[in-house]
Order: sequence, then C-alpha cells, then structure tokens
Amino acid sequence: MRPDQVKKWLPALLLLICCLPLGSLAQETKPLSITLEGYAYPYKVDFLPLHLDGQDLKMAYMDITPAHPNGQTVLLLHGKNFFGAYWHQTIAFLSQNGFRVVVPDQIGFGKSAKPDIHYSFHLLAANTKKLLDSLGIKHVAVVGHSMGGMLATRFALMYPETTTRLILEDPIGLEDYRVFVPYVSLEVLYANELKAQEAGIRKYHQSYYVNWKPEYDAYVQVAARWKLSGEYPRLARSSALTYQMIYEQPVCHEFPYVKARTLLIIGQADRTVVGKARVKKELLSEVGQYPALGKKTAGLIPHATLVEIPDVGHIPHLEATERFHQELLAFLNK
Repeated sequence: MRPDQVKKWLPALLLLICCLPLGSLAQETKPLSITLEGYAYPYKVDFLPLHLDGQDLKMAYMDITPAHPNGQTVLLLHGKNFFGAYWHQTIAFLSQNGFRVVVPDQIGFGKSAKPDIHYSFHLLAANTKKLLDSLGIKHVAVVGHSMGGMLATRFALMYPETTTRLILEDPIGLEDYRVFVPYVSLEVLYANELKAQEAGIRKYHQSYYVNWKPEYDAYVQVAARWKLSGEYPRLARSSALTYQMIYEQPVCHEFPYVKARTLLIIGQADRTVVGKARVKKELLSEVGQYPALGKKTAGLIPHATLVEIPDVGHIPHLEATERFHQELLAFLNK
C-alpha cells in the first residue's frame, strides 16, 4: 500500500480499533467506571434512592415486564464477582414465559453505589425488600446464584410472607467457612483486592466452569478495566467488605428454618470455596464438595428439591443454560 493510501485509510482504521468489542485488546486497556457508566445492560436500568449509614446512595435495578404477563414475579440475585447483566439469557427466557423479572445490583456491585459501610446480608435483603415495595410487588420467587444464594436465603428467612419460592443455584455458604478458612483482617482482604492482576482474575473465573468459552472472558475484562479506574480503591474497599460479610455471616445453620418451597440446582463439578487459597492442603479434598453439600442442604431445608447437573461448574445458568431454564420453569409452574 502506497503512503498516500495509508494516510487515506488511517482514520477509518483508528475508528474501527476504538469500536472493537469488549473482549478486544483496545477495550482491555480502557478504564471502566466503578459504577459501570457507559457499560450497556440488556434492559433499561433505573435507580432506587437509599439512605444508609448517613450516606445518600443509589441502587441500580432492571424491571422487565413481559408482553403477556402471567401474574408472577421472579427476583434474580447476582453472585459476588458478577452483576445483574449476567442474567440476560434467564431474563429473556422468563419474560417470554410471562414472568415479570426484577434484577437488582446490590449496593457495592454493578451499577450501584460502592460505599464504605457495614455490609450485611440483612441490610442487602432489607434494601431488596424496599425495592420490591417501591415497585408494588408483594410476592416473588427468589432466585440466588453464588453469593446471591446466601442473600436469597436471608431474604426468605426475613420475609417468608413475600417469598413464594426459593431457588438456589450453586450458592456459596453451604458450609461454614470459618471452620476451615483461616481468618484474615479487612486490611489484608483490601490489599489482596488492590494487587489482583488480570491473569489471576481470569484464572479464578476459569475455575467456575468445566468448559471455558470465549464469551465468559467479558466478565474478566470488566474486572480488569475497573482496576484502571482512578476510583478503583473505593471498589476494592467495598469488595473486601463483602468478602468479610460472606465469611462472618453464614446462613447454613438456619436452613431448617426456611419456609418457602426450595429448589437447589447444583453443578456437580463445582468446588468453590471462598478463601480457598488459605485452606490447608490436606483439607482441600474435604471442602467445597458440592455434590455432597447439595445433598446435605436438601436434607436440611424443609420442602426442598435437589437437581444435580453433571459436568457443570459454578454457574449453570451460563454453562448449562437450557437445562437450568428447564428446571427453573418446571419448579415455578408447580
């Protein structure tokens, strides 16, 4: 190509590079707001104003009304290293089947505020109830994945009159991590967040799946781009605080008190342990054993049904979407 041709096409080439999708090299190096400003969600995002610990904050959420409502509402609660947008396929599926779907980003996550407050599952559940009240929703089926499963359990315990069904998808906290994960201070948790690198983030995400797919890397890229933001220390602080919440506030001892009919969907290859790197090597084969934990939990929760999905890891709704949706719909329609 002649120099004059290079000069002619260079502006177009630069524009193309700037518009490459999220997984591209150009986007990997571009800072991302810690409240995901400019990051597209699959549906319209609104905000609920909250006043917590003397701070005025906003909680992001999606509220999707189906074309042909069946009169039921499903609440989707995200995991620790994710945000509401990763439910996009499940939202579409439920909406197509007539369900209204409400998907919050909890305070400290996604597009919501990232305050330095005392995080608790009780607080997050109360915030979620305020959201439902603001929307005029009196009854919901609650679906919780990973950390969202701990929150969903707390919500069902606090608001049994609101919870029509409880669906737990590979929830963390099926065992009390305090028993075998050594304690570390909040300062150590915060320092770990600050020093995390993209390669380490990717390796951790890869452990969620049996079969890694390129599209899963989009969530790695969000975390990597967050680290480039000037406000990242604030996000790292809230992330450390929610790790502390998970460790210090187990819900597994209260499973027998759950009143809602419950569905447990467990990927049989899941071996997730929060704080796994601190577990003694000789204990690793005994903890995070989801096949056994699923059976144990189904025995503890009254009116529980267990669905075991073979060759699937921590996120069935992404790795075995069709099967997850099939089981979810069947349970909601019982």
